Amino acid sequence: MGNERWTRRQFVGRAGKTAGGVVLGLSLADFLAACGTSSPGTAGTGKLEIFSWWTGPGEKDGLAEMFKIYKNKYPNVTITNSAVAGGAGSTAKAVLATRMQGGRPPDSFQVHAGQELIASWVKANKMEAITSIWNSEGWDSKIPKDLKDIVSSNGDVWSVPVNVHRGNALWYNKKVLDSKGVSPPDTPEQLTSALSSLKAKGIANPLALASKGGNWQVQMLLENNILAAGGADFYKNVMSGKASFTDAKVVQALTWMKQWLPYANTDNSSIDWDEADNRLIAGTAVFHIMGDWAKGDFTSKNWVPNTDFGVVPSPGTKGKYMIVCDTFALPKGAPDRDNAIGWLKVCGSQEGQAAFNPKKGSIPARTDVSPSGFDVIAQSFIAEFKTDTLVPSSAHGSATPPAFASAVNDEMGQFIQNKDVTKTASNLQKASDEFLKTA
Repeated sequence: MGNERWTRRQFVGRAGKTAGGVVLGLSLADFLAACGTSSPGTAGTGKLEIFSWWTGPGEKDGLAEMFKIYKNKYPNVTITNSAVAGGAGSTAKAVLATRMQGGRPPDSFQVHAGQELIASWVKANKMEAITSIWNSEGWDSKIPKDLKDIVSSNGDVWSVPVNVHRGNALWYNKKVLDSKGVSPPDTPEQLTSALSSLKAKGIANPLALASKGGNWQVQMLLENNILAAGGADFYKNVMSGKASFTDAKVVQALTWMKQWLPYANTDNSSIDWDEADNRLIAGTAVFHIMGDWAKGDFTSKNWVPNTDFGVVPSPGTKGKYMIVCDTFALPKGAPDRDNAIGWLKVCGSQEGQAAFNPKKGSIPARTDVSPSGFDVIAQSFIAEFKTDTLVPSSAHGSATPPAFASAVNDEMGQFIQNKDVTKTASNLQKASDEFLKTA
C-alpha cells in the first residue's frame, strides 16, 4: 500500500492518457544471489520484464527474494524490474493501461485478484488463461477453492495468487487499552461502547480514520460492516447486484459507521492509513480498522506484536477472512512468454511464497507453507485463513469492477460529511444498478 492514491474513478478517466510514472529498476546484482537449495536449470534465455507497484520497504524486498529464486532456476535470463512508484498501484495501473492498449505488454504484471483483472483485461481479450499452468503445478491441492474461484471466470483461471492480505482487521494500542481497562471488542455494538468509554477516559479521538487519496479506507469500513451485518452470502450477493444496498443489513452497516464517526479524527481527509497508524503509536488514538499491511507498518516502526499492539477481526466478522490478494497474470503477446510462465510457477510455488510473504507482511496463498518464518500475528492469520470463510474485497478490486469501487469511494466521501444513512444507501444502490448489474 502507499500514498497519493487516485480514486478508481480518476484512474478510469486517466488510464488511457497516462504514460508517465517512475519506473524503478533493480541492478542485475540484486538478482544473482542464489536462494534456497534448488539446482540451476539450463532452460530459459533472454529477458523477463515484471511489472508491479512494489517499491516500498518490505514489498520490494519480498519481490527481490522471488527474483533470486527465479535467477537460481534460470540464470541466463535477465530480469527487468519495471516497478512503478506511487498510489498503491493507481499510477502503475495507468501506465499498464497505456502499454496494454498500445500492444506493449510486460511479460507479467501484478494485479489484485478477481474483478480488477477479469472485468478489465480479461473482458478486453488481452489475457491468456493460466488454467493449464495451474493444473500442471497441482495448485488445486495447495490453494483454497474459494481463492481459486476469485481468480477464475468462465471455467478458466486468470492469475496466480502470490499472497493474501486480510482486510477485516481491527488494530489497537494494547498498552493504552489495558491501562484504560477496556477489552478488545468482538461486535460492532461493543466497539461503539469501547469508543464511548475511551472518550470518557480522556482520549478525544479513539478511532483513527484516514480518507486521503480517495476514501478507499472508508469503503473498507463499509464492506467489513456489511459482512458483519449480513454474513458472507449476503455480502457476496450485494456485491454482485443480487441483493439491494437499501436492504436493512446495509442500513445497519452504515448506521454503525455513523455511530463511530464522532469518535474519529476530523482531519481524516488529510492523512493516509500509515499516518493513522501513527496515531495509535502515539497513543492519541486506540483503534484502527485497516488491512494487515498495517502490521508491517507497525513492526517497521519497532512496535512489537501482542506487546505494543494487538488485533481482532473487524467487529462482527469473526470466522470470515476479507481477501485482499496480489496475483500475477499472463498478457497475450508477452514478449518472453516462456520466461513469464516460469515466473508464474515461482509465484505459485511453496519456495517463492515462503520467501516473499514474511518480507511483505502478508501470508501465503498456499496452505502448505510453514508458519515458522512468520510473526505471531501472521501465524494466527495463517491458521484462520485455512478455516475461515474467504470473502473478496470490493475496495481492493476482487469482488466488484473498478468503476463500482470508484463510485463507492466517492459516496463514502459524501457520507463522512453528511452522515445520511438513507441517502447513502439509495446512492449505493444506484451505483449497483449502473455498474454491477451490467458487469
